[in-house]
Amino acid sequence: MNNFTRRQVLRSAVVVAAAGAAGTALTGTAGVPANAAGAGAFGHGVASGDPMPDSVLLWTRVTPSPDALPGSGLGPDVSVGWEVAADAGFKKIVARGTANTGASRDHTVKVIAGRLAPGTSYWYRFTLGSAVSPAGRTRTAPAAGAPVDRLKFGVVSCANWQAGYFSSYRHLAGRGDLDAVLHLGDYLYEYGPGEYQARDVVVRPHEPAHEMTQLAHYRRRHAQYKTDTDLQALHAAAPFIVTWDDHESANDAWKGGAENHTEGAEGAWSARFSAAHQAYAEWMPVRYEPGGQIYRRLDFGSLASLSMLDLRSYRDRQAANGTDAAVSDPARTITGAAQMDWLLGNLKSAGPQWKLVGNPVMIAPVRVPSTLSTAELAGVQKLMGGTSISGVPYNVDQWDGYEADRNRVVRHLRDNAVKDTVFLTGDIHSGWACDIPADPASYPATGDSVAAELVCTSVTSDNLDDILNVPPRTGSVAVENAIKAANPHVKYLDFDSHGYSVLDVTPAGVRMDWYVLAERTSASSGSALSTSFNVQANTGKVTPTQGGLP
Repeated sequence: MNNFTRRQVLRSAVVVAAAGAAGTALTGTAGVPANAAGAGAFGHGVASGDPMPDSVLLWTRVTPSPDALPGSGLGPDVSVGWEVAADAGFKKIVARGTANTGASRDHTVKVIAGRLAPGTSYWYRFTLGSAVSPAGRTRTAPAAGAPVDRLKFGVVSCANWQAGYFSSYRHLAGRGDLDAVLHLGDYLYEYGPGEYQARDVVVRPHEPAHEMTQLAHYRRRHAQYKTDTDLQALHAAAPFIVTWDDHESANDAWKGGAENHTEGAEGAWSARFSAAHQAYAEWMPVRYEPGGQIYRRLDFGSLASLSMLDLRSYRDRQAANGTDAAVSDPARTITGAAQMDWLLGNLKSAGPQWKLVGNPVMIAPVRVPSTLSTAELAGVQKLMGGTSISGVPYNVDQWDGYEADRNRVVRHLRDNAVKDTVFLTGDIHSGWACDIPADPASYPATGDSVAAELVCTSVTSDNLDDILNVPPRTGSVAVENAIKAANPHVKYLDFDSHGYSVLDVTPAGVRMDWYVLAERTSASSGSALSTSFNVQANTGKVTPTQGGLP
């Protein structure tokens, strides 16, 4: 989801900020660092992901020859060494090996480092001949069933290169206390320069300089994003646990197409979707390969399970200017039958205490009051997907557009008395803390909340104040208050801020802190704590808290 559909994009004058601002790498041809000679063979950094008790996935990309540019299909096959150590100085090597790569996988490297100890920090690096990569730090998950006092996760979503700098990643990397980073989708964006940016300013243009529709395009765009030094720093600081949303392929994607795809003129959707997924598998530190499934579960001892959803590959087409009957049609699905069965199987009282769900789009119901002004309604409609039902903005790209599937989840939690479920969500470029009522119509007078939802804001992508073209925390505030009044289960809403969140998980509760950037278009932007909400154990409800996490 993004603020502007393809046909609403304003092709504004392109104002490009001076390249080379502090903290961000310059990029040259095809996403290779402009100072490629200085960057060496490992100019796209290192990363780890999907930590398990005895293993973790390691990732890098090598440039073995000058012609081996991302997306070029050129360059020799090479053997890359890797090693894992128990210390930052690599004096205690605990695992090592080699991996082959070449142009067929865009010279990316993914290996599973196994036979590791649970709940342990490790350091890793790669070699190609005499070249040595930067070192990364990773951490395995606690042993199955082991008692765990605390987990901390960074939570991010919606990082548009053209709309600003990735200062959020820098601040998270500097913490030094994260067990992992949850990236809930829109890790990168498909648009060309001038199509989607920071209001009317392209802070730094996308490469290639057009929309990505083919495998080479997706590879080059992934490569460009991974030249960002703040993103590299965060990948090197902690393992990532990722899923995709729509912009990794095209806006408002579904199993048979996308809002931002023109069949024929932009090729077949099946080919484009396949290309996007292949590049994602190559360039992301995730235990996923083309043809497999990206929805998966990771456990963290007795404290938490984490179910990462895929809400693009199996969903039916979004309802367009529909009716309540369309969005509640039981034949329409957002998850697909197999993934729904898998999810409900994970949401049970047995096993880890907290059932965390990595959820690319909001599941809490949201009704927008018709009392908003025409401009406010138009702004919310753009932010919420550009569709209306009976003249009121309605986000049919979220679970709101697939009510039957949401009802299945809610009924399952209610009827089985499943406690301590928390949905962790991105996509909507705003911060939310919500109860998920069993019966929204009677909530809170007689209805119970079966779960909670915590939504992180965007790293850089435009918010409501950008759409309305007003200063932050001015025109959006009245809209926020009206939506909260119409939806009593929505306890927190920030339509304006850019930033990141930190999730703290303990047996007593799950807490999220929202941090906001001072200025997304500044490479050196500071950040400040905005608010904190807690989900106390056995309540399924969010409550405000004071202060930041220790």
